[in-house]
Amino acid sequence: MLKEIYIKNLAVIREAVIPLTGTLNIFTGETGAGKSILINGINAVLGQRCSKDIVRSGCDKAVITALFTELSPETEAKLDELGISHDEHEITVTREINADGGSVARINSRTASASMLREIGGMLINIHGQHDNQILLDSEKHLEILDSFGGDNTLLESYRETFRRLQQTARQLGDLKKQEQSRIERARHLNEIIDDIGGLELSEDEDDILEKEYETAKNAERTIIAIRDAIQAITGEDAANELISGAERELVPYIENSRTLKELYERLSAAEIELADIASELESSADKIELDGQRLDYLAEKLGTINKLKRKYATDCKGLTELYDNACIEITKLDSAHDEISKLNEEREKLLHKVTEQAKNLYDYREKTAERFVRSVTAELEFLNMAGVVIAVRHEKGKLTINGMDTVEFLISANKGEEPKPIARIASGGELSRTMLALKSVIAEKDSIPTMIFDEIDTGVSGKAAQKIGIKLREIGKIRQVICVTHLSQIAVMADNHLMIEKKIVGERTETSVTCLDTDGRVAEIARIMGGENPSRLMLDTAREEIKKASEL
Repeated sequence: MLKEIYIKNLAVIREAVIPLTGTLNIFTGETGAGKSILINGINAVLGQRCSKDIVRSGCDKAVITALFTELSPETEAKLDELGISHDEHEITVTREINADGGSVARINSRTASASMLREIGGMLINIHGQHDNQILLDSEKHLEILDSFGGDNTLLESYRETFRRLQQTARQLGDLKKQEQSRIERARHLNEIIDDIGGLELSEDEDDILEKEYETAKNAERTIIAIRDAIQAITGEDAANELISGAERELVPYIENSRTLKELYERLSAAEIELADIASELESSADKIELDGQRLDYLAEKLGTINKLKRKYATDCKGLTELYDNACIEITKLDSAHDEISKLNEEREKLLHKVTEQAKNLYDYREKTAERFVRSVTAELEFLNMAGVVIAVRHEKGKLTINGMDTVEFLISANKGEEPKPIARIASGGELSRTMLALKSVIAEKDSIPTMIFDEIDTGVSGKAAQKIGIKLREIGKIRQVICVTHLSQIAVMADNHLMIEKKIVGERTETSVTCLDTDGRVAEIARIMGGENPSRLMLDTAREEIKKASEL
């Protein structure tokens, strides 16, 4: 609970120490005395945005420190999670607002961010101001209120977990499907590469090897013809050997008488033998050359295909092999992406079925919760002087959202015989205030937030209805710490701890003080609220009697 607040240089509050009890704390004071400043100070330590304008004029900074005690295990677990030490189940939260802008926050003297204050503050205090009545006018908030009343979020959290998985799966599937067309086009291109190159079974220098073989095969026939012609020139009729033999015969008769002719004759004989040997080897070479027309056609076709692909893909033979290998790897990945789409489709169908079943279970739970909600709130409103009021919950099925398939709207009929209609259309300011108090009352038993603050919950009510609000606040104060700012004596007399906010002129400056009232002080303040300044003896006696009657309720 909020044990104590220390405020310094906050607007017209120069310095104040405000002690609070764990039950019903009531703040009263004249209009303009500074009650809203107190709420602003509490909002500051809860991490809400603060303007530098709230710093007291002429001061460097405003300081607000709140002491919280009897921390819940949930709050202490959150402090541990944030790395903030705590002892004796209590912490101090401080917010300093500088006059030149900016602020500094601390939890137990450790610097903290505004978001950390909000996170912790949301577990410590629930503030209800006049603007919170607007929640009732917003039907989108009604489901949240109903769930708060239900108190068990097990089904909702389980549903949300499945719903988020469904959303994630749907997003992944959507992303993959968006890429599907480009994947199809890419796969078509890759398959074209694989079809073009795969059948050729290329090596990096395949084209060079084939070119050499092709040139050899292409020249084989001409080579054989040339060899045959050469052999004919050597051994044929009137060929080289025949002419050499004729020359030898012409010289034979004269070689014995001439050494020179003999030597020339021997050389002719040797040439004849050499030519015969050459002719023999040429014959042997011709026999070894193969004439394979099919191979030549194959080589020509394959080289043509390779050269065409080299032009098509603007690369060499090595580049074609790399292109083929990379295409094979990438097409495998694309095929796996297609498999992933199939798997995600199956997963989405399973999750959709599961989340739909969970939504139905959640709907049934809320249907039962709505019945209890109507009974509880109706009882509270009847107590708050709204006898004959009819509260209903319009509960319908809609599309699946993060909160289920439910649409919820609160309906009310404040007059007997009238059909319940949306609260936003018929509720008055006083009815809104009491309805919100009724909701806070029934929800207070469900949540674990130890402190509830009501800022002018009495708007639009008076008389007996105001008295009933006071009784209800005291009732809530038995299970939660309640802090209430009010203008009504019927509520103020219910206080367990009554504090008066008063504006005074001290020297040349206006100051607001906060005083914890004793019995006589309470009597004087209640009499002022009832009858104005300088109350009569009769008004004082009446105030004393009202305080006594309230204590006996």
